[in-house]
Amino acid sequence: MTTTPTPIPRPDGIVGLHALRRMIRERSVIAAFEAFHEKLGNVFQLQLSGFHPVVLVGPDANRFVLVEQAAQLAWRSPTDPIARLLGHGLLVEDGEKMHDEPRAVMMNALRARIMPAYIDAMWRGTNTVLRTWQPGQQVDMLEAMRHLSLLIVFDALFRHDFAPDVHALWGHTMRLMRFISPGAWMIWTGAPSPGYAKARAAYDACLHGIIARRRASYDASQDDLLGLLIGAGYDDAMIRDEMMTMVVAGHDTTTALLAWAWLMLGQHPDALSAAREEARTVLGPADLDAPPPTHEQVRQLAYTESVVKETLRLYPPAHLGSRIALSALDYQGYHIPAGTRVIYSIYLTQRMAEYWPEPLAFRPERFARDAARPTAFSYLPFGGGPRLCIGNHFGEQQAIMVIARVLQCFEVDVLKQGVVMHMGATIEPRQGKHGISAVVRPRA
Repeated sequence: MTTTPTPIPRPDGIVGLHALRRMIRERSVIAAFEAFHEKLGNVFQLQLSGFHPVVLVGPDANRFVLVEQAAQLAWRSPTDPIARLLGHGLLVEDGEKMHDEPRAVMMNALRARIMPAYIDAMWRGTNTVLRTWQPGQQVDMLEAMRHLSLLIVFDALFRHDFAPDVHALWGHTMRLMRFISPGAWMIWTGAPSPGYAKARAAYDACLHGIIARRRASYDASQDDLLGLLIGAGYDDAMIRDEMMTMVVAGHDTTTALLAWAWLMLGQHPDALSAAREEARTVLGPADLDAPPPTHEQVRQLAYTESVVKETLRLYPPAHLGSRIALSALDYQGYHIPAGTRVIYSIYLTQRMAEYWPEPLAFRPERFARDAARPTAFSYLPFGGGPRLCIGNHFGEQQAIMVIARVLQCFEVDVLKQGVVMHMGATIEPRQGKHGISAVVRPRA
């Protein structure tokens, strides 16, 4: 006797109208996801022209996608803009040869025990941006965090000084980010993308130039990510794809995380005061010429670490994961046909009251080092399972160091009005067409 699958809930006109009104009111696409989740539950299917993903929410759903059925859920969808940009980078590949083997090589530059080696680069990149700030200046914190994040990725992972290139490539950077953001491609495969080819060509020229110069001076002792890829015997095309993956994924997520962290600190004066005091206690008085901290000093930034983790809970930059079902799947009585796009929502899971008391409240103490660990798969800002984000340790350490370094040297007064959640390649805070603003003043 066969059991008839339970129909996957889909929004009707009333639910759809409710979601639309909420999206307009909050000026955020994610508000529609929240509305669908509230009305339809932890499993629902979107109904857009040509785009019908099944959305799964909650720890069980995350375990199902990331572990239990990981082999039956493919990352790669060749027509998605992210796959077109990253080529065969490991973020958009599956299988042993195209994902597992290069990941193993690259992990040698990104394991937790390697992080002390990147302290100097993170300090340099942050200082480069802070030295441009003037007393009383109104700073676009999203832009500033993107600037320093790009400098840090190129310096730490490729041993390349990106400062001479950053302004010339800034417009191209933003164009590539728009290309991989949600847009017309979701319902129109092959939708035109003016400016993309030019932006990609500019970045490709930069990356291939870095590769060529490194090959000319390469020796086997070079253990940064670029050196490891060359040493493993990959050709220039493959190395370009992995470098582009690290530039795109490595800088944009940390940019968004830091921007949200500044907003959270600006909205919570007690948290800002505690983080400011910790920065001064651990790192010393304001001094833009101070040497980098030791690894032990970075480890002492425990409260700042909890601020970063709580920000990641409320505003995970990569707010969802997307897969393609390679075969028919069954989840809790629901039938998911082969070829279906399956989305698991990190954002919605991390705001579920069943797992997070006062889920909308910003409470860094949830992540104090002596606090209870979250329920498995209820907290996954970096994904989970065998495809856990390769840069999780790098991103967290960078965010902790940047926040502490800024607060060591500057008073930061965030302008909190009119902030909306913008869904680009990541979710990021915006005020109008710009990121959140803050007035900065040197600390005495």
